Amino acid sequence: MKKRLIAVVVYSLYWLVFFFTARLFFIITHFGESVRSGTGELLGTFSHGIKLDISAIAYILILPVLLLITGILYKGRWWQVFVKWYTYLLIILCSIIVVTDTILYTYWGFRMDVTALIYMKTPEEAIASVSLLLVAATFFGIIVFSALFIFIYRKLVERFFNGFQNIRPWLPSVIFFLILWASLIIPVRGGVGIAPINAGSVYFSKNMFINHTSINVAWNLFASVVNQKPVSNPYYYSDPGTAKNLIDSLTRKTFPTVRVLNNQRPNILIIVLESFGSPMIGPLGGDTLTTPCFNRYVDDGILFTNFYSSGFRTDKAMPAILNGYPAQPVASIMKEPKKTQSLPGIVKVFNELGYRSSFWYGGEIDFANFNSFIINSGFSQIMTKENFSHEKKNFSNWGVHDHIFFNTLRDSMEKVSEPFLNVVLTLSSHEPFEIPMSPVFKGNDVVTKFRNSIYYTDNALGSFLDWASKKEWWDNTLVILLADHYRRHSSEVQAYTEDIFKIPMLWFGGAVSIRGMRVKKFGSQVDLPLTLLHQLDLDGDYPFGKDMFSEQSCSFSFYTFNEGFGFITDSSKYIYDHKLGKPVLEEGRDPEWAGKLGKAYLQVLFDDFLKR
Repeated sequence: MKKRLIAVVVYSLYWLVFFFTARLFFIITHFGESVRSGTGELLGTFSHGIKLDISAIAYILILPVLLLITGILYKGRWWQVFVKWYTYLLIILCSIIVVTDTILYTYWGFRMDVTALIYMKTPEEAIASVSLLLVAATFFGIIVFSALFIFIYRKLVERFFNGFQNIRPWLPSVIFFLILWASLIIPVRGGVGIAPINAGSVYFSKNMFINHTSINVAWNLFASVVNQKPVSNPYYYSDPGTAKNLIDSLTRKTFPTVRVLNNQRPNILIIVLESFGSPMIGPLGGDTLTTPCFNRYVDDGILFTNFYSSGFRTDKAMPAILNGYPAQPVASIMKEPKKTQSLPGIVKVFNELGYRSSFWYGGEIDFANFNSFIINSGFSQIMTKENFSHEKKNFSNWGVHDHIFFNTLRDSMEKVSEPFLNVVLTLSSHEPFEIPMSPVFKGNDVVTKFRNSIYYTDNALGSFLDWASKKEWWDNTLVILLADHYRRHSSEVQAYTEDIFKIPMLWFGGAVSIRGMRVKKFGSQVDLPLTLLHQLDLDGDYPFGKDMFSEQSCSFSFYTFNEGFGFITDSSKYIYDHKLGKPVLEEGRDPEWAGKLGKAYLQVLFDDFLKR
């Protein structure tokens, strides 16, 4: 048993050397960018990238370790022969990926993924677009890389698989290797944490080349194939030109806006509240007892009474809030770093104006490529649960309770450089709804636990805002409170139901010149960037959003659920399920027109998504 275990360890180290060499090859072949990046960060790509390297090795080990168990029971050298040819095949495949990727990166600016396989369908055209010298260099590189590691395997590794003896008794060895095989799930998913590993997990730098270098390209290609999204638009309802004209008519940007701020360079504090839905907010016709602190600030500011989340998860919400980019029904742009790189965003706009930008979140940053998204957004400072001491990470496995989180945020803002843009995302009202206080509402059902968690976060928020309102910088600060999404409380509630997506948005603070205002126009998170920028006499390329303070802009909300969308106007509601191929709700004076607009919106959106 010991000899077999040593062979597995040596084999794992062999592949680690392969992936380290592949990363070094990428650095050398992009020498100019590497030199500009600095030695420290280049070395960091190995220490950070090893997480994906280990995950890739665990995938490689799944089949050999499983067959090793069979090899304990049956005599013969078939297992050693299998490992040899299995390794040769993987070496050649990985060499093709490594060499091709480093060439493609020069043109694409992102690591190789399923996109490359699209061009494999027409190899003649792909080859025709590059020089014969480059094609020859690619083949030469693949041959050299493959030959080198086949040689290393034969000289240094293969001998560890020779001379295995029959094991008696065999049962303990079989049990041991079964446990070993099952435990591979841990490195495959990147550990025992809640979030499985993803490409964004190895991002650590503001230099995108460094982050790309950290990625294990073989792992990246495999993951993108497994999670492959549509390569053509499945939401094709009408002529593209007609659909685009309809959307342009909805989002015209030439209208004047109503000024609600007392200056054009305020500090900006955006607080995104986990799962706060309108049914929990008294002034929006919901529960009057669950959010007393939020309710108390409503009369001091501007409340948007027909405001919607773009999607049903946080990874759908943040691109909408920060980039004005709507959620897609099945896909999530946050999960694709190369696409999020292409998005316009308010953070970079404010950075250019001299603002100090920061992102605060007390939870797990590796969900759905959240880490890479936040880095791509351009924040000067990023604070997550990793920045809190171990004893403060006391909210299940998620991170930090909201009152501790807000206290830390408060301490950091005792003395703050102005102007600033702080984006804050709360956590405690997420499942499993653990709160460090006695429940206010009695009951042990999920709805009551959720309600208590909202009350707790609202209380922590109120304490922070009461403190902030006494600081000198408050008089020049715009505070924007909004939710990321709401949630289903029961299987009886349909996933497309409007109430799941209706959320609060409140503007207040010393920089707001109007008190007690209600904005009844229908809108969504996608409208925030333009609405905010127009108040500051700024503009941007946000083709799916509008200015909520412009009296002439269209009143509509668009949201997506899994394989469907909702489109709501002042007069109509239309909710369509793509799987059913028909609407599930039609209400109002002209729902057919609302449906036509909603279909055009989704079609244009997904066309744009595929092109990024």
